Order: sequence, then structure tokens, then C-alpha cells
Amino acid sequence: MNSIKDDSAYNSARRSKYWQQLQSLAAQPWSLTTLFAQDDERATRFSTQAGALYMDYSKQRIDDTVLSNLLHLAESCDLSARITALLQGAMVNTSEQRAALHTALRLPESAKLQVDEQNVVADVHHSLAQVARLSERVRSGTWRGFSGKAITDVVNIGVGGSDLGPLMATTALDEWADTDIEVHFVSNMDGTHLDHLLKHLNPETTLFIISSKSFGTVDTLSNAKTALSWLLATAKRRDGTEGSVLRRHFIGISANCDKMSAWGIHPEHQLQLWEWVGGRFSLWSAIGLAIAIRIGMAGFKALLAGAHSMDEHFAQAEFAQNLPVLLGLLAVWNSTFLRVNAHTVLPYDGRLSYLPSYLTQLEMESNGKSVTQHGDRIDYDTCPILWGEIGSNAQHAFYQLLHQGTQQVSCDFIACVRRYSGKVHNASLQQQHELSLANCLAQSRVLAFGNAAIAETVTDSATTVSEADKYKYYHGNQPSTTLLIDELTPHSLGALIALYEHKVYVMASIWDINPFDQWGVEMGKLMAESVHHAMQQEDSALFDTSTDQLLQHIRQLS
Repeated sequence: MNSIKDDSAYNSARRSKYWQQLQSLAAQPWSLTTLFAQDDERATRFSTQAGALYMDYSKQRIDDTVLSNLLHLAESCDLSARITALLQGAMVNTSEQRAALHTALRLPESAKLQVDEQNVVADVHHSLAQVARLSERVRSGTWRGFSGKAITDVVNIGVGGSDLGPLMATTALDEWADTDIEVHFVSNMDGTHLDHLLKHLNPETTLFIISSKSFGTVDTLSNAKTALSWLLATAKRRDGTEGSVLRRHFIGISANCDKMSAWGIHPEHQLQLWEWVGGRFSLWSAIGLAIAIRIGMAGFKALLAGAHSMDEHFAQAEFAQNLPVLLGLLAVWNSTFLRVNAHTVLPYDGRLSYLPSYLTQLEMESNGKSVTQHGDRIDYDTCPILWGEIGSNAQHAFYQLLHQGTQQVSCDFIACVRRYSGKVHNASLQQQHELSLANCLAQSRVLAFGNAAIAETVTDSATTVSEADKYKYYHGNQPSTTLLIDELTPHSLGALIALYEHKVYVMASIWDINPFDQWGVEMGKLMAESVHHAMQQEDSALFDTSTDQLLQHIRQLS
């Protein structure tokens, strides 16, 4: 980290130089149709690969000059030293004075990483051994509920990264499941998820995982309390005790062992987190217990290995061929310089249905900042608004805005090349898969070239837009990147997720912000406590007139 600070004056001047050049370049007119017409080799030059991931970014509004300046900008921000600092456990989370060591969670057992004179790799693999032990007890039927029956259903209670991470991964990898044990996820504070789920589960055979780094999150603990009440209602009718229910039906995952114990989690069923693991980066830790239960520990370790392979690529590959670096720099170019302040993630694979929600949290909670790490107010755009959906569904929803709206939106298209080999209805399913791939490529093409794409493909006079038919006009010129995955496996999914984690870090390094805190989230929690307390009082004029009036209306109806 010292090298980042020692040359700060020199780097600041270089950063300013390339920043200004990129601002000038962004002011020029950019036409994807023209860029492709001028360069037959464009697609070859603006694409690269790492392992099972192939990235084509030729439909971004860049040329060689832009890319060169972006790469120089990365160097002027000392990105190489920042990557080393991240991977070696330096204090990159500056506001909370700690490392951000999610990459250590997927290091092989033979690796060594000392942080504050502690070998964190040994700690990580001790925790993974506990994950393996508990998951195997559940999967083998050894774990029994209070009535002596084997577990049939596991419910993960968490919120944010403690929910979205394992939910996204288990959904994506469900074809790899080798157990009849069903895994469910509950996060909603108002109890909607849990209430619906409990109607269909058997309390004698249901195990709950309470995932909370602090073990103080009200969303999670309110659901956990309701789950305990549901279990006790049945257990007490069968002479079961609260202690037996807590021991046989709950596992806790947290950095706060004291709070887990106080809640009633048995010490043997407590799994450890660390303060250097952010929630949205935590699925690689014991938070992934639900994944291990569903696909087995071998599958979970393959997920970790895939992420580690991307860590190595991030650390070793030249920036011009480095997938996370390029993806992050393109995001900065779009958001900060071209002022494209909306981004959508479009996976053309139903197994990746929760990936857009996962990336929404990952990027917007990490980089939704307006103050630098040095406390200065930012006068440039940082993280864009991000959302997404399965591409084939989105085509019948918000693609209308992408094609013909007034907003500029950058897009990530994600698809898997191989699927359905060896299935019973192999031919039919593969035809559906090919249709999905065709739609993925077609949509990125039309978004890039607009009506020109249709005119080149279909030689029909009907494709010419007349003055009377301007509503049929596709303006095109929407920038996009296409990521093709050879085949969706635990290893390739791990690499894909790590790719986006590192993209976030690259963006933050260029913007000089801390992607590892989330103080904006904390303010809302504190205010909610005050409002909840006031809701139970008869006092008036506690807040602003709008909030007070709404509280009064709620009290009257309650």
C-alpha cells in the first residue's frame, strides 16, 4: 500500500492528464455502425478470454485511442499496486480500518497469507471443514430433528449478501444437486416469505440456518424468532423442550459468537465469519453452507476453485487482456465519461435468474458513493443504476426502453454455449437453447446498429422506415458487452462471480472510493429503530410533518 501513497503527487498529475483526454474523447460523436464499418478486425481486437469465459466488448463505444487512455488511466491510479494490496490483505477498507479478504476464502489449503500475524488460510480451511462436517450430517440423514426424523428441508434466513449469494448460486447450480433435501431462502422482514413457506414444511424435519455477520440484523432475527415459535408450537405438544429444538433445528453463521450463544445456538452448530468479509462478498465462506448442502462439498469447493482461478487471472494478466480490468474500465468510460448512467445485466439462461439481483447489490452497495477515500466530495458520476432480468423475459418488458426510449443504457449479455447434453428430450431442449442464444446475439446486434441491422439482414422494402412510420425506428448505438460461458458448472460460475467482484474493485480504484463499506445502509436502519419506537407511543410532532401524519394514520387504523 505504501507505493500507492508515496507517488501520489506524480500519479495525480498523470491521472488528471488521462482523465482530461478521456473527457475530450467522450465529447466526440460515437457511432457503433461507423466504428464497425471502418474496421473489419474490430471484433477480434476487442475480445479476450480467461478459462471458460469469453468476452466480446467490440460493441462498446470505444476505439484504440480510448482503450489506450483507459489503460493508462488505470496505471496512473496505481491499479497494479491496489490489486496486490487487496490480495495480500492490506487495509483496503479505509473507513473501517481493515482488509477485505474475500479472495482468501477461496485460497487453496497449501497457500499462506499472514494478516496481523494470523494465518487466515488456516482459519478459512478450519471453517470449511466445519461446513463439510455439518453439511454431510444433514445430507447423510445423520442430523435428526427433535422427534428423531431426518432433515428434509433447510431454510436459510438472511438478508442482503447472506441471502442473495447462496440463493443465486444454489439456483444456478441446481442441476448439480445430488440430494433430495430442499433448500429454501427467507429474507423479507414483513414475514411474507416465511409465512408462505411454513405452511408447506414439516417442523419435525426442517433445519434453519441463521446467517448474519453481526447477529443483530432485525430482518433476520425477526424471521428466526418466528421460526422458533413455529417449531416450539409442535415440539411442546410432543414433550420437546426449547433447548432440544434450538440444538436440533438451528445453525448460526456469524462473526459474533457471543450473540449466537445468547440467542441459543449450540456452540457445535456455530460457524465463523470474520470482520474482513463483507456480506455481499461472503458466499465463499460458511455463508455458502446452503450451497454445500444442496450440491455437496465437492461442488462447493469447485465453486471456490473457479473464483480462485479468476483471482489469479486478475493478479497476473496484462491489463489489455485482463477481463475484470477491462470490464471495470469500460464501466467507468460509460458512466463517468459518456454519462451512460444506467446499466442492465441480461443473462440468457434461466439458471442465472438471480444473478441480476445479486449484481445489483454487489455494484450499487459497493460503488454507490459520492465521497472519495480522502473525504472529498466527488464531482463526477460513479456507479450507474443497475438492474436486470432473464433476457428472454426482459425482451417482453423493458427492452422497449432499450430499443426506442430516450435513455442511454449499457448492457451485459451473458449466455452459456453448451447445455442439455445427455438429456432425455435432448433434441428439443437443445433447439430451445439455440433459440435463446440466437435471441441473445440478435438483441445485442439491434441495440448496437438499430434499423441498419435489420436492413442488412432482411432485404425487404418493409424494413425502410417512412416518415409516417417513425414509431418503428430503432436508434441503436446502445453499448454492450457479451460474455459467453463454455458451460455452466460450479467452476465457471465461481469465475463469473469473481469477475464481477473484481470489476467493482477496478471501478472503485479509478473513482478513488471505498467499495467495502455501506454507511448509507446504516442510516436507514437507525432511523427505522426510532420510527418503530415512535409507532408504539402516543407522542406527536416527533419527526417531520409528513412522517408524523403517516404515523398518526397508522395508529388510528391499528
